[in-house]
Amino acid sequence: MNIDVKAVHFTLRDDTREYLDRKIARIHNAENMIVDLLVTLTKDKDFEAEATVNFRWGVSIHVKEHEFELNAAIDKLMDVLETKITKEKEKVKEKR
Repeated sequence: MNIDVKAVHFTLRDDTREYLDRKIARIHNAENMIVDLLVTLTKDKDFEAEATVNFRWGVSIHVKEHEFELNAAIDKLMDVLETKITKEKEKVKEKR
């Protein structure tokens, strides 16, 4: 799984990157199904966290969350992403 993290309009601190890495570790059970995980964190008036997941069978999932604090945006993003990945994983299991 290739993980690409971008910070736009601010510098991503090491502790925030470690926090994000711990959250990404929650989806380790789907690691062999995911080709790319692209995370973009943007700061305007509030923080916007976006993630795109590309599965090996060609399906992509895109999730976007807005929040006043960066860690809260990451939490929301990873919660929604984990749910969507689980649903996609179940769809693939049903087809087999």
